[in-house]
Amino acid sequence: MARNIEIKARLAGIPELLPKVAALASGGPEEIDQDDTFFRCADGRLKLRTFADDRGELIFYRRADRQGPKESFYVISPTAAPGALRRLLALSNGEVGRVVKHRTVYLVGRTRVHLDRVEGLGDFLELEVVLRDDEDAASGVAEARALMDELGVQADQLVEGAYVDLLAVRAAREGEQA
Repeated sequence: MARNIEIKARLAGIPELLPKVAALASGGPEEIDQDDTFFRCADGRLKLRTFADDRGELIFYRRADRQGPKESFYVISPTAAPGALRRLLALSNGEVGRVVKHRTVYLVGRTRVHLDRVEGLGDFLELEVVLRDDEDAASGVAEARALMDELGVQADQLVEGAYVDLLAVRAAREGEQA
């Protein structure tokens, strides 16, 4: 299974961080619209990422829901029929949430830098340090922390969980206020 070290941080706005990321980047930007549907999954998370009617990815991943750098294990399978796959997975597993976002992707060394504008949540930074099969997670954690420092990401900006979790908390709060 492929692995990376991830962090997610809340941003006041993407425009403030964009010049710093662009100055460090060796690749990008790539602009991507993503529609992620999450399904019930007993051991990790299962999501269908749709890019277009004829292009998507089924992604299974497992990681701790905590702030700061964390190891993530994942498997990705492309699909040419994301709509049909979404219906099948909704019937068999049940849908638990949906996340729609615009992602700007840069590459800084071996780290994928995502600047995300998430509908209903706002702006976020994600770092994914891709690990080699034989590599210890500690080196990826150190690399993530160093890049966080270079970008000026503070500990109080770090977020635990996935966007789908943040949206569920937001929906629950809104429900309590209604």
